[in-house]
Amino acid sequence: MRFLNPKTDFAFKRIFGSGESRDILISFLNALLELRPPYHLVEVEILDPYLAPKIQGMKDTYLDVRVRDGEGRQYIIEMQVLNVAGFEKRVLYNACKAYAGQIGRGEDYHLLTDVIAITITDFLMFEAPAGLVNKFKMRGEEGRVYADDLELVFVELPKFTKEEEELETTLERWLYFLRHAGDLTAVPKGLEMEPAITHAFAIANKANLTAEELDDQERREIFIQDQRGALTKALETGMAKGMAKGMEKGMEKGMEKGREEGRTEERERIAAALLAVIPDDQLIAEKTGLSPETVRKMRTTTR
Repeated sequence: MRFLNPKTDFAFKRIFGSGESRDILISFLNALLELRPPYHLVEVEILDPYLAPKIQGMKDTYLDVRVRDGEGRQYIIEMQVLNVAGFEKRVLYNACKAYAGQIGRGEDYHLLTDVIAITITDFLMFEAPAGLVNKFKMRGEEGRVYADDLELVFVELPKFTKEEEELETTLERWLYFLRHAGDLTAVPKGLEMEPAITHAFAIANKANLTAEELDDQERREIFIQDQRGALTKALETGMAKGMAKGMEKGMEKGMEKGREEGRTEERERIAAALLAVIPDDQLIAEKTGLSPETVRKMRTTTR
């Protein structure tokens, strides 16, 4: 067996956003958000379920999965593989847009319900000591939460390094699925205990895709590889230019320093000759451009 790579938007939407993905979403959200009875999710509604698994270019790709639970809370789940400019602001914008879009003009604000934006990244966002999962809410300067209505949750997949035999929790099994499913040829034994993850593997099974869908998936992965290559090239080019500029500045400073040292040596040579005929250190300093202290020190060492 071969499985789709869940880190591409095509596969991610197919696995988590299809009409048959409710058990998958419930399991994943409960594990990630640490929801326990009686607060755990038991039913969700997929908003705008993914019905047409076809990619015809960037205009037809799906970026996120949107879910609503029985209490009306909305969840935006997104997989992001490229660290593009403005990404963090787009996450916040989409969350705020989803929150404000719950009511129309003239409707009461009390109708607004929580929005939780979950972003899974295939790159590092936060430096140490930030953990694998980072959650943010609106807080005051003293740390007190202003409101629970809007929450941003980030999961950085590169920080998850556990092997199959080390998996202990449902969340760890889900993260292992997200990181490695595209490279596997069978469902790992350690993940078979999770019915929802087994279901996710079944949806991701390439045997269930048409030749056209497989071609779409392959083109999407090539596109991502090309974009990563372009970002790497841009970074390397920027670093090379920065190093060249730094070397140029360093050479200029070095040459200027050398010229200054040469001028100083010439002044000292002239001052040394004047010491024998001019007893006034201040006068020698004025004629050579050296400091009076330097001239006095030279006179002391020549005695």
